[in-house]
Amino acid sequence: MDLSEHTLRALFDQLGLPSSAAAIDAFIAQHRPLADGVALADAPFWTPAQAQFLREEFDEDADWAELVDQLNVRLRA
Repeated sequence: MDLSEHTLRALFDQLGLPSSAAAIDAFIAQHRPLADGVALADAPFWTPAQAQFLREEFDEDADWAELVDQLNVRLRA
């Protein structure tokens, strides 16, 4: 059982990205808006490993799915 804290900051850590509030806001500002026809995991700014993680978590409604969805929404705003 995964007992780790699931926050947006922890998701960015999981993705190997800077995870301070400022870094997360900067990442989102840099990469939005994500086009409607592009799945989050298919966005060109992910590494293959990051894309695979995002795809698996979302598709399998896994532990991180809610946070992946939140990131998806924020990148489309």
